[in-house]
Amino acid sequence: MSNERPLQTQTAVAGQGPTTAKAKVGPEETPLEALSSMCTILAAGLFVMAFIFQNFEIPSGSMENTLLIGDHVVVDRITLSPPTKWAPFVHYRPVQRGDVIVFMKPNPETPDLILVKRAIGIPGDRIHLRHGIVYVNGVAQNEPYALMPSDDGDPNDAYTPYRDDFPSDVAGVQQQATANNAALWAEELPSHIQGDDLVVPPGKIFAMGDNRTQSLDSRFWGFVPQENILGRPLFVYWSFRTPADQENKTSIGDRIGFMFHIVIHIFDGTRWTRMFHVIR
Repeated sequence: MSNERPLQTQTAVAGQGPTTAKAKVGPEETPLEALSSMCTILAAGLFVMAFIFQNFEIPSGSMENTLLIGDHVVVDRITLSPPTKWAPFVHYRPVQRGDVIVFMKPNPETPDLILVKRAIGIPGDRIHLRHGIVYVNGVAQNEPYALMPSDDGDPNDAYTPYRDDFPSDVAGVQQQATANNAALWAEELPSHIQGDDLVVPPGKIFAMGDNRTQSLDSRFWGFVPQENILGRPLFVYWSFRTPADQENKTSIGDRIGFMFHIVIHIFDGTRWTRMFHVIR
């Protein structure tokens, strides 16, 4: 058992034993000091949210069933960013095949558009699809998360050569790229094809959505420059059932109306089983 006791200041007084002196109470915190403390905490929080973690909402179904419309995710903005000398203690690594990445859409026709896709090919990889199956460097990929073309009669998911046998039908891909405001990629595409494969150039990533038949991705607008990558989503912190066409409703009235819808249906509209779902 420890014999340590709190330190006490003792004073010798004639005819009496040691006495304990009362501790002096410091001055109370002024309003200005309290405000300064709050600002420091706020600045630290803003730094973390702006440069280390950030939240994004998934607006479309191109990554189903990995990510659903209405998922709100926390994004790690450090791991995949270029290393810096001022923070050598931070873990950095290059993008790997299979990473889910958040990035700025590369083609200049639609600037400032943030997308979420899966990295399929890294620099030097040779890629082609056959009936929706991805081949990287001649090896068919096992992708249990991917939604593939089906023969169930749904025209949206039916096998389509230019999409599911990419890049064999160059003319078909070019037509779709032009229709989706990616005319530059339509011109550039043939220069990256060698034999049956598309070859990923240095500094670029080939990305696709997991919902392969419903995803506008690198097949239709080109490679993702590594400097466009913002980070990787870590987990879903909240998920709310959201209509597929909600992203197209951009008027103030539509936005306010959906906000009221969320407030009214916060409990029955939340996908509770998605809370803290780790993204892989």
